[in-house]
Amino acid sequence: MASADLRQELDCSICLSIYTDPVTLRCGHNFCRVCIDRVLDTQEGAGAYICPECRAVCQERPALQRNITLCNIVGSFLSTRTDQEETGIFCTYCVDSPVPAAKSCLLCEASLCDKHLRVHSKSAEHVLCDPTTALGNRKCSVHKKILEYYCTEDAACICVYCRLDGEHQGHHVEMLNEASEKKKEKLRNVLQKLTTRREETEKRVQSLQERRREDQGKAAGVIETVTALFRDIRRQLEDLEKRVLSEISRQEQCISLSGGNLLRFVFSLSDLIQQLEIKKDELSGKMRHIEELCNMSDPVTVLQEPDTGDLCDTEDTETHDNQVHGAGDLDVGLISGTLHTLSDIITGLNTGIYVQEATDLLLDVTTAGNTIQISGDRKTLTLSHIKQKRPLTPEGFQGPQVISTRGFSSGRHYWEVDVSKSVWWGVGMCYPSIDRRGLKLYIGYNNKSWCVCRKMYNQYSVMHDSTVFRLPDNIRCDRVRVYLDYEAGQMSFYSLCDPIRHLHTYTAALTEPLHAALWVGIGCITISGGVRSWEILP
Repeated sequence: MASADLRQELDCSICLSIYTDPVTLRCGHNFCRVCIDRVLDTQEGAGAYICPECRAVCQERPALQRNITLCNIVGSFLSTRTDQEETGIFCTYCVDSPVPAAKSCLLCEASLCDKHLRVHSKSAEHVLCDPTTALGNRKCSVHKKILEYYCTEDAACICVYCRLDGEHQGHHVEMLNEASEKKKEKLRNVLQKLTTRREETEKRVQSLQERRREDQGKAAGVIETVTALFRDIRRQLEDLEKRVLSEISRQEQCISLSGGNLLRFVFSLSDLIQQLEIKKDELSGKMRHIEELCNMSDPVTVLQEPDTGDLCDTEDTETHDNQVHGAGDLDVGLISGTLHTLSDIITGLNTGIYVQEATDLLLDVTTAGNTIQISGDRKTLTLSHIKQKRPLTPEGFQGPQVISTRGFSSGRHYWEVDVSKSVWWGVGMCYPSIDRRGLKLYIGYNNKSWCVCRKMYNQYSVMHDSTVFRLPDNIRCDRVRVYLDYEAGQMSFYSLCDPIRHLHTYTAALTEPLHAALWVGIGCITISGGVRSWEILP
C-alpha cells in the first residue's frame, strides 16, 4: 500500500505519468518540464500565467526551477522498482492463480515466485535473473546454451561452445557481467556529459527567455511612448484648430467697430454702389445737356444758360471708399503666426526621441592609401591612377582604404554614404587595431571589421572575417545608411532607396571603439552630411 501511495505521488498531474525532468513553480507544485512548458505556451498572450494545480496566477512567465531532490527520488524509484504486477510476468508453476514472479531461470526457461524459488535448484548451471519473458534471447541461437561471455572483437554475446569451438575461438572475450559494467561505466560518462550539456542548454533557454521578456518590456515601453506622443500631437492640433477659428471669429467681431457688424458692412457696400449708380446717371444727364449747348448756333441761348461750375460739383467718395475697404480686412498675418505653432508641435517630437544635431564625420588622411585622393573637405575618396605623395607611416593603409578620425565607444549613431558614382566599393566599420598591411587589410576580410560592398556585375554582399553573405540580386543601392548601437553590439546597413531596405545586421561583443571605414575600387564615394546620435527618452 505504501509503495502504491509513493508511486501515485510521483505522477505528473498533467500527463498522469511518472515525472520526467521535474521542475517546480513558485507555488511549490511540480510538473514535467515538457508538460508545463506546453501549458505556459498556450497561456502566452493571455496576460497572466496560471498553475494547472492550484490556479495560482503570475503576471510574468514563471522561471522553471529543476527539482533535483524529486528527480533523484524518481530515478531511485525507477531503478529499484520490483513491483512485478506491472511487468505482467507470473510464476510458471502457480497454475491455480497468477502469482508475480520474483526471478526467471535461464536454464529452465521458467519464471518462479518466492515459494518455488526456495525449492529451485541452486546449482551453477541454473542461472537466475530478473523476471523476463524473453528467455530465449539469453541463450545461444546455435548451441542453445546460456550466453556467458562477450566477444569484444565481434561485439557479440556468446556461449561457452562459441568460445571454445565456434567462430569466436581465440578471440578476446570477457564475462558478461564484467563487459556489462564496463559499458555501463562508459554510458555513465556519456550520461554525465549529456546532463552537463542539458543544464547548459537549460541555462541558455532561461537566458533567452529572460532576454525575450526584456525585449518585450522595452517594446511595450516604446509603444507606450509613441502612443502618448501621437495622442499629445492630436491634442495640440485640435487646440491649434480651435485657436485659429477663435481668432477668425474675434476679428469678425472687431469689424463691427467700423460698421456695426459684418452684415452691416456688406449692406454699406450695397448702399454705396446704389448711390454711385444714381450719381453716374446724374452726370450722364449733365453731359448730354452740355453737349446740346455746345452744338447750339444761337449765342444768346448759350450765354443765358446758368454757370456750369455746379455741373461738376461731385461728391468725393475716395475717403469713404478707403474706410470701407479697411473695415472688412482679416489680419492674415496674425492667423499665419498662430499656424506657426505647427512647427512647435513638430519640434515637440523630441520629447519621445532625442536626435542630436549632425556633426561632421571626417576622413583621416593619415590612414589613406596612396592610391586614393581625399577631397579638401575630407568627405570624398576617389581612386587615383597617380600615386599620391603621402609619407609612408604605420597608420596608412597599403590599399585604397581610409577610416574616419572619430571613433564610437558608446551610444547610438548613424551616418550615410553616397555610392552612386562608383560600381566597386565597400562601406562599413572597423576597430582602430585593424591591420594596415597584408592580404586582410580590407574591411570585411578580418575579424576586426564589418562591411557591405558592391563588386563588379552588380553583386552586393556583406562581409565579416572573410565570411561572405551574398545579398539578393534585386538590390539597388545609391546611398548606404550605417547604424551603430554600441551597447547592444549591433551594426546595421540599409539601402536608402524607395522604400528604404534593410540589408543586414551584425551582432558582436564589441571590445574597441568603432570607426567608419571606406574603400573604393572605381570612381568615388562620399560621406554625406555628418553623423547623428539618438536616444529614446523615458
